[in-house]
Amino acid sequence: MNTSIPPRLPLFINGEWIQSKSDHWLDVTNPATGEVLTQVPCASHEELQNAVTSARDAFLTWRDTPIPTRARVMLKYQALLKEHQQSLAEILCEETGKTIEDAKGDIWRGIEVVEQAANVASLMMGETVENVANAVDCYSYLQPLGVCAGITPFNFPAMIPLWMFPMAIACGNSFVLKPSEQDPVTPCRLAALFEETGAPKGLLQVVHGGGEQVDFLLKAPDIRAISFVGSVPVARHIYQTGTEYLKRVQAFAGAKNHMVVMPDANRSAAIHHLVGSSVGAAGQRCMAISVAVLVGEAQQWKSEIRDSMAKVQPGHWKNPQSDYGPMISAAARERVLEYIARGKAEGADCMLDGSVVSMDGYPDGNWVGPTLFADVTPEMSIYTDEIFGPVLCLVNADTLEDAIHLVNQCPYGNGTSIFTASGAAARKYQHEILVGQVGINVPIPVPLPFFSFTGWRASFYGDLHAYGKQAVRFYTETKTVTARWFDSDIEHAQHANMTINLK
Repeated sequence: MNTSIPPRLPLFINGEWIQSKSDHWLDVTNPATGEVLTQVPCASHEELQNAVTSARDAFLTWRDTPIPTRARVMLKYQALLKEHQQSLAEILCEETGKTIEDAKGDIWRGIEVVEQAANVASLMMGETVENVANAVDCYSYLQPLGVCAGITPFNFPAMIPLWMFPMAIACGNSFVLKPSEQDPVTPCRLAALFEETGAPKGLLQVVHGGGEQVDFLLKAPDIRAISFVGSVPVARHIYQTGTEYLKRVQAFAGAKNHMVVMPDANRSAAIHHLVGSSVGAAGQRCMAISVAVLVGEAQQWKSEIRDSMAKVQPGHWKNPQSDYGPMISAAARERVLEYIARGKAEGADCMLDGSVVSMDGYPDGNWVGPTLFADVTPEMSIYTDEIFGPVLCLVNADTLEDAIHLVNQCPYGNGTSIFTASGAAARKYQHEILVGQVGINVPIPVPLPFFSFTGWRASFYGDLHAYGKQAVRFYTETKTVTARWFDSDIEHAQHANMTINLK
């Protein structure tokens, strides 16, 4: 696999890397240095249509490919991803600014989904009941949908594409991927490795662009299903437009994740995990903890939380001392700085201010230091809005019941956690909380791929979630067969065979 980054990124259509004829190109910059790494095209209408048509044609053959053959493609793919994990991680670092360990984790979590896709045969088993009526049997099959599409965000350029196309293709579909225009090189490398598996041409297409290209995919008649991860406004647009055009849609949106800290929690572990889960990856994670609810005497831990956060520092990925990298873009940095200023103006206590950061050797990087606000109230914008940066808000609660009420009033429902030594408190929390993914003494409860990623409420638009059994259901249709065979036909069949033998 060629690991050099071309000056202009190609499209991947019908198994060929082609240079786009577009007259609109976007710069892809290194967020730590500001240098332009490559340019990405906004694909033309004709190029998009060629990708969809190629995917449709590939599906017509692939849908009849035996399931074990599909599984073997995924087995080979996960082996290739493991072999090239280091080089993929370095490319990912260059275009996202992530630390090398974070980048490797991004890729590894995607590899785990590919491993699950290799288990597709058992996941696609149907159901059967004998004698549902007199001499009548009923059974069901799972059959692929057709052409599926994925629109992925900048913050996990390896993991989230790997949430999508391996499961879709293993289920018998073809796939059109539109990665983020901010870091498209990593997804292209994923496609190049998939090509090395020997999978038929056209199963995976990669196109580039922005809103216009997304709308094309949402409206294309040959596309049956859309998978999306991104912000709330875009997720709503994806869901509303996709369903208007009669497509199956799963749209994962924003979050405001809370960690409830009980006074009986393991103090050092709770603070350590709180800090790491709030500022890791520069807070650019939909499962990041951005609010800590300190219950009762845990409110006395604020200074220790501040001191622990103050030790965490951003930096370039080649520096092993860096705890996290820069924001993805200058615009993202400015947005976070605006929220920090707004939090101060709204009356929150800024215990740690990361708005002014200088980084030796990297003056043009999009740096934001760890930032901590205390005495935050639910009316403040730093509480209500998803900041998507290394900013943690501390909120006070008198009791566990108050904490549960606070979290359930939040419109989002992606992830939450509770740190406590009480099994009773943990059970009450997990039972009563209106959030799809709950951690107990685990800060970021992202499930492994044999489960599904299950955000609730305003964090998700759709019915079936990513990876696990729900992904198989999302990428397939169920066909139910009701069959009756008459005993009298046995005699006729035997007589026919006898006649044939006599002749």
